Amino acid sequence: MRAGLSEELRSSERAQRARDLLAACVHCGFCTATCPTYRLLGDELDSPRGRIYLVKQVLEGADAGPSSLRHLDRCLTCRACETACPSGVRYGELSEIGRELLAERVPRPPVARIARWLIARLVPSPVFAWAVAVSGLLAPLLPAAIARGLPRRVGRGGLAAAPAGSSRRVLLLEGCAQGALRPGINAATSRVLARAGIGAIVAHGAGCCGALRAHLGEHEAGLEDMRRNVDAWWPHVAGERGAGPVEAIVMTASGCGSMVKEYGERLAHDPAYAQKAQCVSRLTRDLSEILPDLLPALQAAMPAGAAPGPRLALHVPCTLQHGQRCGRTLAQDLRSLGLDAHEAPTEAGFCCGSAGAYSLLQPDIARALRRRKLDSLESLEPQCIASANIGCIGHLQGATDRPVRHWIEVVDERLRALGR
Repeated sequence: MRAGLSEELRSSERAQRARDLLAACVHCGFCTATCPTYRLLGDELDSPRGRIYLVKQVLEGADAGPSSLRHLDRCLTCRACETACPSGVRYGELSEIGRELLAERVPRPPVARIARWLIARLVPSPVFAWAVAVSGLLAPLLPAAIARGLPRRVGRGGLAAAPAGSSRRVLLLEGCAQGALRPGINAATSRVLARAGIGAIVAHGAGCCGALRAHLGEHEAGLEDMRRNVDAWWPHVAGERGAGPVEAIVMTASGCGSMVKEYGERLAHDPAYAQKAQCVSRLTRDLSEILPDLLPALQAAMPAGAAPGPRLALHVPCTLQHGQRCGRTLAQDLRSLGLDAHEAPTEAGFCCGSAGAYSLLQPDIARALRRRKLDSLESLEPQCIASANIGCIGHLQGATDRPVRHWIEVVDERLRALGR
């Protein structure tokens, strides 16, 4: 698909990039079958193909109103369409630029602008952890249906000590939401890594990966988050701390991993950060990607004839299967550790509705998608629902009485229960 640029956008590098991305689309429509919002709402303009046409209109300067922005804002950026696209259209990047350009011409309603501004500043700040603590105190005083939807801190932090005599080290990202809501995820990860002879460290100064603000249209603020993380990680990546370079930057939140793997591209225009960002992206691995390498050590730590672990309904987040194109063997790997893990029989490729801040900004659609996802996961009659992303974990937990946990917590609990 070809698009021209309006006079006002001809000098915009972002608009030029969108035009180049759009050119790959052949309008075949394969993407529509994989789009959660099109499947739910049945409107062509709520499909990737329809939204690409809306972005084309924006680039060419055609009249566009609030309805166009509404259709673009309804996109989850789950990127299932990218997995299905035979032409390799990078729809996630295209839609992000399209929303940003259209919002400059068609301002959102004041309430929506305020909500986005607050989310972009609250979640990455220390105030969020304080708010989570307060909500935990209030929860026992509220009706169960309301209390279940409140953000609450679950588990304790604190990384396990590095194994004695081992020089192997990896970096973990504490992040923003996960550090406040589920500090036990990184703690469990460090214990499992230690059993495989790997030490885990968190770099001082690293924080939000940048996805939150970038996806909310604050492009430059998102880049600043990325630069800050590169600065915090670089001494460990380059081995400037006297202990040698880390072997990987391991992501325990798949949403963060999907973004950090893009640092090299997003900072390619910045001569001060381009090479460092590319190195960071190359080193980044989702936890599920390194699990196969950990399996021999973890299996050796399990006693022969150990009783099988709990039945798990495994939710593979969009940011893992579509954003990072990995996680395909996760259920099998967990079964090799004695866990009865199975992916959802239906809806496996569809978004649960969390999508970062989406569940806060588009609650009706998010709840409808969550219900479909939970119906499928719960049909397995699991003892626990396991996921790989903090946003999905919190979103799913808000509508089920079954525990929703990160899969690494379940692995860690099993190893500890076996006395290893």
